[in-house]
Amino acid sequence: MKRTGAGVLIVAGVLGVGAGFLLDQLLTAAGRPTFTPMVSLPILLIAVGVVDVALAIPIYRTSRGHSAAPVNPFRAVRIAMLAKASSIVGAAVGGMGLGLLLFLLTRPTTPSVGSVSAVVATAVCGAVLVAAGLVAEHLCTIRKDDDDEQPGAPGLDTHDR
Repeated sequence: MKRTGAGVLIVAGVLGVGAGFLLDQLLTAAGRPTFTPMVSLPILLIAVGVVDVALAIPIYRTSRGHSAAPVNPFRAVRIAMLAKASSIVGAAVGGMGLGLLLFLLTRPTTPSVGSVSAVVATAVCGAVLVAAGLVAEHLCTIRKDDDDEQPGAPGLDTHDR
């Protein structure tokens, strides 16, 4: 499994900014109020980040020899994939929060403090989820064993198999 790259996170963030700005633009054009995230969204983003890291810590401790139990590679991959998905979703939701904020700040009227604070909290908590996902993904990295042989590695002759 490849680790989450900055390019994927940037693309998810940019798509989120565009989606947030476009959503508020379409709502305003239709004469409806702008979208304001619920207060529970930032709380949920933080909770998912905490769960990601909490699930990854036992994998880290086991893979570094701090626990006698063997590393379950399937569990490590599942948690790493959860962490990867969390970081991408965090980038998209944080970008959407930034798009909503950009729309609010480019209007000629002053937005209410409640809507701005909810949007800012969503953007910040999206960034926190990205960080937690990347940390959890790093914690799930299992070191290579010395006896793992790579195809094409020196000392291996493909004709001797």
